[in-house]
Amino acid sequence: MAHAHSHDAAGPAAPRTTFLLVVTLVSALLVTLAGLWLLWPNAGDVPDRVPARAEGTSFVDVTVTGPADPTTGSIPVELPGGEPSRMQSPGPSIPLADGDRIIAVDISAVAQPGVDPLVFMDFQRELPIALLAIVYALVVLLVARWRGLAAMAGLGLAFVVLLGFTMPALLAGESAIGVALVTSSLVMFVTLYLAHGLSARTSTALLGTLVGLALTAGLAAWASGAAQITGTNDEMSAFLPSSAPGADLRGIALCGIVLAGMGVLNDVTITQASAVWELRAVAPAASRAELFTSAMRIGRDHIASTVYTIAFAYVGAALPLLMMVWLVDQSPTTALTSGEIAEEVVRTLVGSIGLVLAIPITTAIATLTVPGPAAEGSTMPEPASDPELMAPVSEAWAAGPGPGTTAT
Repeated sequence: MAHAHSHDAAGPAAPRTTFLLVVTLVSALLVTLAGLWLLWPNAGDVPDRVPARAEGTSFVDVTVTGPADPTTGSIPVELPGGEPSRMQSPGPSIPLADGDRIIAVDISAVAQPGVDPLVFMDFQRELPIALLAIVYALVVLLVARWRGLAAMAGLGLAFVVLLGFTMPALLAGESAIGVALVTSSLVMFVTLYLAHGLSARTSTALLGTLVGLALTAGLAAWASGAAQITGTNDEMSAFLPSSAPGADLRGIALCGIVLAGMGVLNDVTITQASAVWELRAVAPAASRAELFTSAMRIGRDHIASTVYTIAFAYVGAALPLLMMVWLVDQSPTTALTSGEIAEEVVRTLVGSIGLVLAIPITTAIATLTVPGPAAEGSTMPEPASDPELMAPVSEAWAAGPGPGTTAT
């Protein structure tokens, strides 16, 4: 389809705008890398990992071969070589059936005579989880094609950052707010550009995300102190001080609040940035104020959906805890502010506030970065004309692999 281009037709974003955007993001990246260097924990400050089993014991995979003995509770199992053995019953809260594959602890070397040599540890879940992960990867590839593969690669790199830097730094007692900001900033730089390409609209979304994360971190720092979030309301948190004396439980809770809002912020900012570019393509003569107003109508719909998405994500994850709180005869206010769920309530509220604020901020940045209004009678380029430094790569991804495929 041909397009008419006059002398006054709007082109790419103004060089000054592009320059400011690049300088701002490069500065943010340099600050992130400096924070990574400053907060990187010394090997001696990171506590040693706790053994998963007691000395003299070992893990063994077994298969349940029959019902528990009604008198002793002993359960017949089969060892990997086919040899029969007996396992102590884990109790009525963990029902076992014939054929269940179990990870057991072999205590035969340290057990008293007459005691079953195996103790229930957990179910073997590697196969179903691996199958689910394969199905997930295939669905993403079929629907999103190579861009979906890039997004999964970004997710993998994000977990490398979490396991290689975030968790050791928190265990070593480094500044929790600093670790949260460095982690979220580094992850956003990697995942956004990998998934969406190196473009002006991606850079706009990234800048909006970083501003939203900074606001979320500041609000989380205040809320965790004002609401007395201690981070000691579950068994795993209570276990940390004995194994990692330098870890700050309150700080870990604060870091968790910031990281919890990271994914949703990424979602809304990239959507708002893309909306502004698409609106410019279909309304080339619209003023920047009109673009902002139109994009914010989309943003308000996004706010309405994602706010309760955050809330119900928590409800689904903490349903047993919420049921226990419901069983206690107390007022709803007391229940919601109790130590068991106050941390999750604060996390939900802080994340939602950061999300809501990020939408107008990102929309404003995008309307200032997108090409200006076209002159009367001229047309704007199609949406795909967003100047991407990685355009050949992005077009190849969109077309998918195949012999003879060329970018158009």
